[in-house]
Amino acid sequence: MSSREIADLLESRHDSVKRAMERLRDRAVIRFTPSVETSHDGPGARDVEVYLVGKRDSYIVVAQLSPAFTARLVDRWQELEAKSAPALPDLSNPTTLKALLLQSLDSTIELQGRVAALAPKADALDRLADTDGMILISDAAKQLQMQIKELFAWLRANRWIFRRGRSKRDIGHADKIAAGYLAHKYRSIVQGGETVLKEQVYLTPKGLARVAEILGQKPEVS
Repeated sequence: MSSREIADLLESRHDSVKRAMERLRDRAVIRFTPSVETSHDGPGARDVEVYLVGKRDSYIVVAQLSPAFTARLVDRWQELEAKSAPALPDLSNPTTLKALLLQSLDSTIELQGRVAALAPKADALDRLADTDGMILISDAAKQLQMQIKELFAWLRANRWIFRRGRSKRDIGHADKIAAGYLAHKYRSIVQGGETVLKEQVYLTPKGLARVAEILGQKPEVS
């Protein structure tokens, strides 16, 4: 509501209302926003600076200037709110009621379709997240229905793993390990007729679920 409209309700001078509002603002009692309105319709109209104020603060202004006019302010706010409220459909009209029911049915069918489309992905993520223990990247590729080299390439390109030194062994990035997505552990393998321990990077259940969530489908690796 503008300061000019408040002045009209109070049958007071607009400049007097503005001064009162400025005093209340300076005391941090109310807040308002300066704006510009035309003085009247038709020829000879000029720009007039007004102060736009919210419902609560308008009551404070009126209470300060003329409490007897509070009822007028209440009525005016009710008029403004009635104009801004969306019109309710006429449910007594069979045609209107039928249209609303069809619209609701279409929305329900669309929503059910979306839920059905997302259900397989949600089930897959739940299964992956519930996996016990860590999993080798080569085994993770099978669960994600990807080629092993494709998953390795994606993990390297997206800074999950990197090759370290001359050994060319894949190591997990520190931030992914800290997030609980990757872990290192030693694995017994037979090499040159002897059993040796070899450090390898593993995806945790949390990491496997996160990769599946990000990919959604097989990634395109350049």
